[in-house]
Amino acid sequence: MSWLSLLILIPLATALGVVVTPESKWYARRWIALWGTGIVLALSFVMSATYMQAVQQRAGDASLLTVSKMEFEHAVPWFSSMGIEYHVGVDGISMAMIVLTAIIIFTGVLASWDVKERSREFFAFLLVLVTGVFGVFISVDLFLFFVFYEVAVLPMYLLIGVWGTGRKEYSAMKLTLMLMVGSAFVLVGLLALYHAAGAATFDLNKLAMVDYSADLQSWVFPCVFVGFGVLGALFPFHTWSPDGHASAPTAVSMLHAGVLMKLGGYGVLRVAVYLMPEGAKQWALFFLVLTTINIVYGAYAAIKQTDLKYFTAYSSVSHCGFVLFGLCSLNLMGFKGAVIQMFSHGIMTGLFFGLIGMVYGRSKTRDLTKMGGLSRRMPWLATSFYIGGLASLGLPGLSGFVAESTVFLGGFFGNRWVDSSTMRVCTLLATSSIVVTAVYVLRGLARVFQGKISNPQFNQLDDATVAEKLCTGILVATLAIVGMYPPVLIDLIEHAIVPIVNRF
Repeated sequence: MSWLSLLILIPLATALGVVVTPESKWYARRWIALWGTGIVLALSFVMSATYMQAVQQRAGDASLLTVSKMEFEHAVPWFSSMGIEYHVGVDGISMAMIVLTAIIIFTGVLASWDVKERSREFFAFLLVLVTGVFGVFISVDLFLFFVFYEVAVLPMYLLIGVWGTGRKEYSAMKLTLMLMVGSAFVLVGLLALYHAAGAATFDLNKLAMVDYSADLQSWVFPCVFVGFGVLGALFPFHTWSPDGHASAPTAVSMLHAGVLMKLGGYGVLRVAVYLMPEGAKQWALFFLVLTTINIVYGAYAAIKQTDLKYFTAYSSVSHCGFVLFGLCSLNLMGFKGAVIQMFSHGIMTGLFFGLIGMVYGRSKTRDLTKMGGLSRRMPWLATSFYIGGLASLGLPGLSGFVAESTVFLGGFFGNRWVDSSTMRVCTLLATSSIVVTAVYVLRGLARVFQGKISNPQFNQLDDATVAEKLCTGILVATLAIVGMYPPVLIDLIEHAIVPIVNRF
């Protein structure tokens, strides 16, 4: 059995352990979930270290410049007549996403430490969702990839519809329907690639060896890009995201923004860009413009929000635009920036939504106009919030600066297939969003934490618990480590990006 299969089996076994726990032992469920996700977190660190050793041993191998080498690879025939296998493996990109997912689910359990209402079902669905996410990141067979993709999306409906707040039924339905439409586009694209390859295999690296016609790529590429882009909050298909964020419970918001939305950018890079370079050249400018709108529109929309979750949700739409923008640059620097941004944004929004849940649980409000002075009662939470905000606006020394500056450099470097002046105009517009981000982040945080305490009831509030300090401390430390020492992430992903770039 591959080590990668443990990333699927451990969360499933943990979910089973949660389900069979007696109803009266609600406190035991959170410990079972914490131990299970803690084992997965430790496993992800061991695997990433082992992966880096393997990369260093293969240094200088010229064959790796055109083919992405998978580690921990394992293949078992599934539907042999259709060329479908249980085929798993990872490269540096998927390894980084696995570490991200492991961090977010572990801290998400800590942030849900006080969940008592139907805690059995809550933790079980949460673990099933993360099983699907891990499955997407380890799948080499695209049929298996799509199966896990659907497993990752579907639990969101119940997690928001049952444990959410506000217009939770509406938000859950809207999210599910829009993501299902995106999945339909993805499925059409995958089947077209499979058929054009001779209906013999769904293996990603074998499909990469097929010389698809330019005509096929011209319509399949936008189909796949839009399908994954819906999950990545691509404008104008982003409208499900703010409603979903606002209604979801804390841990679900953390997974939703921190991990689930990364499946969109990951799918675009892994399937659309990698398999269809000619289609990417044809459509790069069109999607570059849409992603620029993403970045600027999301930033300006965040300024007008008075609900703390909607405030962060529109910020997330803007920052997810950086991922797709970097992918549309079609060069090494842009691709590298996109993957770093996926990781950085995942940690950053996981921190934001975790903190929002903690503040809301105490103050019983998310209305910015009714808050103020909370740093006097919650110094730990306020400090963590400010660090996350500074990462969001790209302060040097935190991961947001590394990610965004690399994306912008990719836009300025350009490529041979898109007019360089147009790319630079789009890059300048995207860069201008940094100023807008600074405005809404600093103003929003000041309205929540600075000044006098606006509500006398807030004088009775407590600061973070031990579980909450551990949760936020892990996320803050990750932002600082990647920001202060970027090679810890860049060295992991660079060898996997080079073969994709060389296909152009």
